[in-house]
Amino acid sequence: MLGSNQFRLSKHWPYASLESELKLNFDIGWVRAQFPSLSEPINGHPPAFLDGPGGTQVPQRVIDAITDYLKYSNANTAGAYPTSQRTDRIIADARRAMADFLGCDTDEIVFGPNMTTLTFALSRSIGRQLGPGNEIVVTHLDHDANISPWRALEERGATIRFVDIDPNDCTLDMADLARKIDGHTRLVSLGYASNAVGTINHVRQIIDMAHQAGAMVFLDAVHYGPHGLIDVRELDCDFLVCSAYKFFGPHMGVLYGKREHLKRLHPYKVRANSDAIPNRWEWGTLNHELLAGITACVEYLADLGQHAAPGASERRACLRAAYEAIGGHERVLSERMLCGLRHLPGAKVYGITDPRRGAERCPTFAIRIPGHTPLELAAKLGERGFFTWDGNYYALNLTERLNVERTGGFLRIGLVHYNTADEVDGVLAALQEIAG
Repeated sequence: MLGSNQFRLSKHWPYASLESELKLNFDIGWVRAQFPSLSEPINGHPPAFLDGPGGTQVPQRVIDAITDYLKYSNANTAGAYPTSQRTDRIIADARRAMADFLGCDTDEIVFGPNMTTLTFALSRSIGRQLGPGNEIVVTHLDHDANISPWRALEERGATIRFVDIDPNDCTLDMADLARKIDGHTRLVSLGYASNAVGTINHVRQIIDMAHQAGAMVFLDAVHYGPHGLIDVRELDCDFLVCSAYKFFGPHMGVLYGKREHLKRLHPYKVRANSDAIPNRWEWGTLNHELLAGITACVEYLADLGQHAAPGASERRACLRAAYEAIGGHERVLSERMLCGLRHLPGAKVYGITDPRRGAERCPTFAIRIPGHTPLELAAKLGERGFFTWDGNYYALNLTERLNVERTGGFLRIGLVHYNTADEVDGVLAALQEIAG
């Protein structure tokens, strides 16, 4: 049960004054009040949602936006009547919201069912230009949705090259990466952050390396999206994909593509679909009600930014302020979690474990405890009101590389900004009790 037998960190945690040092303007009460599920009892107890990497909870405004669309605007596009015209505006609003979210233009935003579908569709188009002698670089750190779509191009003769990791802290082996990128490389595909162990990659450095070799870059920002501001112009990436349900919105994927690439490449599409971008990349009727929810989740983050920095006005500025506040709050939680995990009997934490390297990781923790399978740990935590994940989270190449796939993968504890220090202490206390 959350709140019982709280884990005491006073003698273990050297960062007890970190929150005051950071001078956080982060109103956790206001944040949690936006999410109805956080106060919904399960089995008589308030749950602690520590499963953010698998999908976050949503604010009430997202629920309302989806419901209102279905009530008042449910129609297909381009019709000469009011509900259809409202649908057209809702799609345009969602493009503007995501353009502000990613720092790009509206015609560079493509919507789809999810990240995996969008990645497969883009890989099919890029694959039309590839053949023997062309190489694609992927990494052992990535979600399989950013590996399998590219490996499928081996059937066209393309060669897939894997970048290794440092198993000690689950960071990319940058020397190996430099060896793998050469004049044959046509695409480098990597994650902004690992959905399994939380590592944040040196994406700008890698993008520069790829571009110097004449290769494009596809960046999976699904896991990074809830934790840090994304600026595709600053990164100079060619493609970036994210999932709204990982940053407090509905189940829908979003693809950014540089305008020049969206125009140059040839997607598979029906003849009746427009050849204009971004429409030529969207395969059939979009999920209009979820697009209304996407706008609402971006507006939630912008409102959070206004609470943190009342002087912010433009939506992009508000989003920047929001992520500054989120980053500070999550850093406090992350360092608290890492210090607590160090004192669990026999626990092994995979990834970056030095609390001083908080800027190099997301608050996502993969652990194993001797004598307990990850599934057993997740089940026992679930009984106590702590919702976590076990397994490989589709980061299959990583669990195989670390030799834990056959024994159940990891227990993953994933924090986002609506989580609290009490929830961190609570799950640590529960794990201590379970581990004996």
